[in-house]
Amino acid sequence: MKMKIFIIGGPGSGKTTLAQNLSKQYHIPHFDLDEINWINENGKFYGHKRDKKERSLMLDNILTSHSDWIFEGVYFKDWIDPIIEQADKIIILTPSNWLRCYRCFKRFLKRKLGLEPSPHKETFISFLKLTLWNHNYDSCLEVFRQKLKDKNLNDKIEKNL
Repeated sequence: MKMKIFIIGGPGSGKTTLAQNLSKQYHIPHFDLDEINWINENGKFYGHKRDKKERSLMLDNILTSHSDWIFEGVYFKDWIDPIIEQADKIIILTPSNWLRCYRCFKRFLKRKLGLEPSPHKETFISFLKLTLWNHNYDSCLEVFRQKLKDKNLNDKIEKNL
């Protein structure tokens, strides 16, 4: 059975946890869109976006070399259109803003205390920027929902969690 899943939600919504669990359960790879959108060399902070052409090539390579996949991320712009068009299911995670912020803070503390590995160098300033951006993310989800509606892809939505 073919399985292509896209999970979207704000920071701290549970995307990575759900993607990892589904990946283990169904034995299919999952991909974090941050790793495609941002340059993360030698554990340095995600400070620079990839060139659009390089990002597109990375995404195309994944889409063409895997029959099954799970993508997860906060992104809703046009560069993810191939993902949403090919996805069998789209899962939109919508916990409250305060729960997302709490989870981000908890993750930040665990990483600072060395209890959880960090994919990049995090600072208190980067945490504050993430928190501020997170407060506006719900309006981004509305843009994404409209995109799905405009492309007649609403039937792919598994459920809003």
